[in-house]
Amino acid sequence: MCGLSGEIRFDGERPDLAAVERMTDRLEARGPDGQGLWSRGAIALGHRRLKIIDLSDRAAQPMTDEEAGLTCVFNGCVYNYEELRERLRHLGHRFRTTSDTEVVLRAYREWGTDFVQHLVGMFAVAIAEHATGRLVLARDRLGIKPLYLAERPGRLRFASTLPALLAAGDVDTSLDPVAVHHYMSWQSTVPAPRTVLAGVRKLPPATVRVVEPDGSRRDHRYWQPSYTRRSEYAGMDAQDWRDAVLAALRTAVRRRMVADVPVGVLLSGGLDSSLIVALLAEEGQKDLATFSVGFESEADEEGDEFFYSDQVARRFETDHHQLMVPSDRVSTALDGAVAAMSEPMTSHDVVAFHLLSELVAKEVSVVQSGQGADEVFAGYHWHPAMAEVSREEAAERYVQAYSDRPHAELAKILQPGMLADGDPSREYIRTHMAAPGAQTALDAALRTEAHVMLVDDPVKRVDNMTMDWGLEARVPFLDHELVELAAACPPELKLAQGGKGVLKDVGRTVLPVDIVDRQKGYFPVPAIRRMAPPVLQRVRDALSAPAARRRGLFRDDYVAALLEAPDDHRTNRGANALWQVALLEIWLQTHGID
Repeated sequence: MCGLSGEIRFDGERPDLAAVERMTDRLEARGPDGQGLWSRGAIALGHRRLKIIDLSDRAAQPMTDEEAGLTCVFNGCVYNYEELRERLRHLGHRFRTTSDTEVVLRAYREWGTDFVQHLVGMFAVAIAEHATGRLVLARDRLGIKPLYLAERPGRLRFASTLPALLAAGDVDTSLDPVAVHHYMSWQSTVPAPRTVLAGVRKLPPATVRVVEPDGSRRDHRYWQPSYTRRSEYAGMDAQDWRDAVLAALRTAVRRRMVADVPVGVLLSGGLDSSLIVALLAEEGQKDLATFSVGFESEADEEGDEFFYSDQVARRFETDHHQLMVPSDRVSTALDGAVAAMSEPMTSHDVVAFHLLSELVAKEVSVVQSGQGADEVFAGYHWHPAMAEVSREEAAERYVQAYSDRPHAELAKILQPGMLADGDPSREYIRTHMAAPGAQTALDAALRTEAHVMLVDDPVKRVDNMTMDWGLEARVPFLDHELVELAAACPPELKLAQGGKGVLKDVGRTVLPVDIVDRQKGYFPVPAIRRMAPPVLQRVRDALSAPAARRRGLFRDDYVAALLEAPDDHRTNRGANALWQVALLEIWLQTHGID
């Protein structure tokens, strides 16, 4: 829910309220139900509100506790806010709203920067201390809610989206060569703190940053599962693990029912989203609204999975909605999806999520979604290969399995001025996988995927596309307690049955067997994967635009080869190479970066 923005000055000047207001206005889609501005001393805060919990005006933001001298803006949802409110009441706190925002504010008053340890949910928050002039920024454990930062001499600005920072002005929009290297190596994933723009950074997940009035700051990473076998689970067999995962998933789904508005489900018909529907039905949800999207076939590639989503909808008697998108609609919808991206994202299903979110937002304001299960429970085809190597060999095997292309190939794609020194993407993987913890090579890979790749690809994609329509997406597979449990689960149980074995065992207790045992599907958008004529024309226009020629990001001969055979050039992981190149240019041009 919502979008936040703000500025803190370090040079003795007052914050630029006009800039904060421009950022807040740019966040309107994330919070169409209200807005607010607050300023005191060197700090200004802005907020756009999407009403989900406590629909009254008393819960508006920015929210101030004058007695404690605190003001906060908050984006997200704290699922345990009712339990926390009761606990804080017993500690002497008084509440004037029934909102989770006020719980966050009182939790900070009680526990200081440790307040995040008490929050179960997804959140980005900024808290201003009136007396000290200190600013505290925090982000949830899995980075479900974003927080972007732009610093210039004398000040720091922050916002829920990168385009909001651009709206404020005075941002260094030169390209970051290391981030471009990551983008071209990992299907557009750029891990925090970088973005493709040199002047914009991201607060990492599970991080509290304290910014002092003089501009100094300190970060604290407050959560990281160990990815080792833990003593409390010793002796558990496959059935015990199935039961433990089922109980944790039930809790995760139940938590995400909290709202003062109806909650629906994005239903693909795969195991993950179908499990959510089944468990909501088990909780007694009647006439649950479910939503599926499909696309016209292209070059003999099927574009929908309605057969399976219809089956689940009938089984659990949901109020089901389908959206079938013709191919020519994809090209016209593309620009809207790119405009909603805080960062360029090449996954072809980004357009699907944007179109589906438009449909869903007309019916409900909150949905649950199945993102994260593959990264948490080892559902991808390259995971078995990780189990074949030693812990010491993990980084090299992961680079081979996950990378789009080797560094040497990038030298033939990027202009010399844009090619980062060394091989920063390989080095990033080596460093991340060498960190303490992670008992096996697969554990190290899953840690990287859940805490790096997942955050800045699927999770970001869903947040950007849903919130552009004022729709809040909740992801029960990223409940932090479920992630902790999965991290401790023996790798062989996750790899069983072709991947996600323990989750498939869970599925058999509540789902039709053909949903559990079906071949793994993806969110297909054939018009993009196969470069349908309208999409190809949009790509040609972007790559031949004056801005692209001035930028000189890619080698001319490489672009010409891609355009000569648009559907023939694939990355090591099967992505359309032309789409990857073109999307970066389309994003830069869409956001006015010349």
